[in-house]
Amino acid sequence: MRNKIGGRQLLASPYLLWMVGFTIIPLVVIVRKAFTDAGGNFTFDNITAIADHINLKSFIFSLEIAAGCTVICILLAYPLVMALRRIGMSRGSFTLFFLILPMWMNFILRILAWQMILSPNGILNFMLTSLHLPATNIANTPAAIMIGVVYDYFPYMMLPIFTAVSEIDEGIIESAKDLGANGFTTFRKVILPLSMPGLKSGITMVFVPSMTSFVIADLLGGGKLQLIGNIIEQEFTRNSDWGLGSGLSVSLMVFVLLSMALTSGKIGVGKRVRLAASEEEIKAEAEAAAK
Repeated sequence: MRNKIGGRQLLASPYLLWMVGFTIIPLVVIVRKAFTDAGGNFTFDNITAIADHINLKSFIFSLEIAAGCTVICILLAYPLVMALRRIGMSRGSFTLFFLILPMWMNFILRILAWQMILSPNGILNFMLTSLHLPATNIANTPAAIMIGVVYDYFPYMMLPIFTAVSEIDEGIIESAKDLGANGFTTFRKVILPLSMPGLKSGITMVFVPSMTSFVIADLLGGGKLQLIGNIIEQEFTRNSDWGLGSGLSVSLMVFVLLSMALTSGKIGVGKRVRLAASEEEIKAEAEAAAK
């Protein structure tokens, strides 16, 4: 027994060393820098700097971009996943492979491609003028940043939802249909509650990185629009103010952790409430819809 435990610890040691060296130690350094000033004295100024006008404005803008990106990804992911389920999991998986194929390309190249598409002399305006339609000015606007983050993080929402939906027993869905539930009722009462684990994973993987994606804001926002990630990056690289950059990072990290905890709790409660819907409720909704 001891040999087995010792073997497992030996196998886990590279991972533990990696975690300590590249996650825990850097995190401790960041937290320490966040609570010390240039002279090494304890301070809260770096933490409260998030409330400054410029920082707060960038933080609110980042929150809007992240929330909008998350909602759009959810609205796009579920119809696509349901369509993939309808054509069958084998063919759906094959189609999914081509949908995520662009992820294999370099991240910067993908964003630069969108920069070329959305620029005033880009492909989008060329197509519009060819159709005798007025040209649009999307480049260097919040809409351009939103397009960039949705394009880049959509697969991270779709894949967990696809996995969760593919694991739902077809018999459960057929039972709901046998009770008279239409497609929308089946989705709302059966598919959505059972796919909540995938939805929670997708929200986590989309909301958090889209809030701090400073590269997308730089390339598609033209440097005029700044996410909180841009402010943090500038403090570390250009201003060499590690204390302020660390303070903003810690403030953002605390906000994200609290948001994830609250969202997880609400989604968990919602899942239990929806799964508590009885067969009589589904019947009643189906009969009401028929009338």
